[in-house]
Amino acid sequence: MSRIGKLPVSLPAGVEVKVSDNNIVTVKGPKGELQEQISKHVSIAIEDGVLTVGRNGDSKDARSAHGLYRTLINNMVTGVTAGFEKKLQMTGVGYRAEKKDQVLVMQLGYSHPIEMKDPDGITTEVPVPTEVIVRGIDKAVVGNYAAGIRGKRPPEPYKGKGIRYAGEVIRRKEGKTGSKKK
Repeated sequence: MSRIGKLPVSLPAGVEVKVSDNNIVTVKGPKGELQEQISKHVSIAIEDGVLTVGRNGDSKDARSAHGLYRTLINNMVTGVTAGFEKKLQMTGVGYRAEKKDQVLVMQLGYSHPIEMKDPDGITTEVPVPTEVIVRGIDKAVVGNYAAGIRGKRPPEPYKGKGIRYAGEVIRRKEGKTGSKKK
């Protein structure tokens, strides 16, 4: 039995979960609504504000899907109640960001500014010119958009310049002058 899959998912007040005939799980909450197509190898039971995920059979596919779909459903419940956020920090001379309507405009040392339009369901904030906060209810979309922003100028190991996640540690390397032995 999957250790993660057998854990129950508690449904807070104001969260409504529906499972349709063709295994589409819909979670509604105060922040919005999310849908996910789940595997036919997994069954869902809801009783007394607690959702449990079970397996239909003991095949390899059923065992691998058990913990996955429990985690996806838990992330959906967390997303519609609290939401998810990723913080990004910019390090480098002249690296900065600003928000213009639904567009994030970044100066990253290139000859032109980088513009990224916020996808549906995602909001970005720029509290400080060197910090970007990505917020949304879908964990995967928030993570992908934050990774797209980071990918415009990933941190480099020699000077540490670039865009990094808050709390991310970049392993620094010595330059070519540091390797000379006397």
